[in-house]
Formats: sequence, structure tokens, C-alpha cells
Amino acid sequence: MLLRGYGTAGPWGWLTLLLVACVAWASEITFELPDNAKQCFYEEIVQGTKCTLEFQVITGGHYDVDCQLEGPDSSVLYKEMKKQYDSFTFTASRNGTYKFCFSNEFSTFTHKTVYFDFQVGEDPPLFPSENRATALTQMESACVSIHEALKSVIDYQTHFRLREAQGRSRAEDLNTRVAYWSIGEAIILLVVSIGQVFLLKSFFSDKRTTTTRVAS
Repeated sequence: MLLRGYGTAGPWGWLTLLLVACVAWASEITFELPDNAKQCFYEEIVQGTKCTLEFQVITGGHYDVDCQLEGPDSSVLYKEMKKQYDSFTFTASRNGTYKFCFSNEFSTFTHKTVYFDFQVGEDPPLFPSENRATALTQMESACVSIHEALKSVIDYQTHFRLREAQGRSRAEDLNTRVAYWSIGEAIILLVVSIGQVFLLKSFFSDKRTTTTRVAS
């Protein structure tokens, strides 16, 4: 699988390109999507190949992003606005370059962290005999079962990591808000206390002035 990234994210775009280059044969990528930015990826797909695009916003703002998938003829196969997560499966209708883009152009100051998994085609058989009419041996069947179970474990681990990262981001954001609120309350309490002191002091000053005038 060969993924190519292109976007309008400035230096962040180069960071994403480097990230893609490091995992050229992988279909799972996590990247930063700055505010007012759009990031696109391209994939060469053969006709009849079954593909699945799954994405999730991990951090940033309301955890939403725009996503659009286009075919080689620029036809829109999938388009969703301000989605937190979603999954879309399709079968390539023709050979060519398919493009899917993530956009954060509706956000003016909040950048996002986006994860996506783009699966193209089916996994090759674990044993050549799986494609033949002959039955698998007990050892081969056990290996296939273990292989499928491990793939499920990997998927579960990925989703739990994403949920943990999202939960940690929300907890840190909540902690920051609580800290700012506590500081604000402390400042308000200090101002009110100083105001009360000056207010009480003014009462006694007015009484002393009135007494002096009466004595005179």
C-alpha cells in the first residue's frame, strides 16, 4: 500500500508527509490537523478491490472534522461534515487514484489530532492450502484461528488506545478549566475581602467626622 499526503497545513503538512513516509506500508496513521487546514491522502486502487476507511478525532475542540472521499473521476463517494468518528466501506468501481481528505477549515483557532485506518483488499491467506479444496490440517486450522484472534486483539487495542488518548485529553482540558476557575475564584475572593475592609473603614471614618462636627 502506498499512501501519499498533500495538504495546506504549512510545516504541519511536511510533518505528516514524513509520518506517512515512515509507515509507507501501513494503513493506520495519526496526524496533526491545524486550524484552517486541509489534509489529503491518495491511494492507487485496482478495480473490484474492497476498501474500508475508518477515522476518529482524538483531540481538539469538539472532536469533529470534515471528511470526503473521491474516486478517480472526482466523483464523491463519501462526504460527512463535523464528524467525531465514522467508518465507510466501498468497492472500487475502476482503476485509479482515490483521494480522501480531512478538513479543519471551519475551525479558526483549534487544531485536531486525527487517526485513520485505510484498509485496501483482503489479507493474503496464511497457508497456500487455504485457496485449495484440500482440508487444512489441525495445526494449520489452529494457526489460522490464532491469527484471526490476534487481529481482533490488535483492533481492540487500537480502539482502547484511542479512547484512552481521548479521555486523557478531555481530563487535561477539564483540569485546566478547573485550575483557571479556582484562580478566578481566589482573585474574586481577594477583591471582595479588600473591598469589605475599605467599606468598613469608610463607615468609621464617616462616624468620626460626624462626631467632630458635633463637638465643634
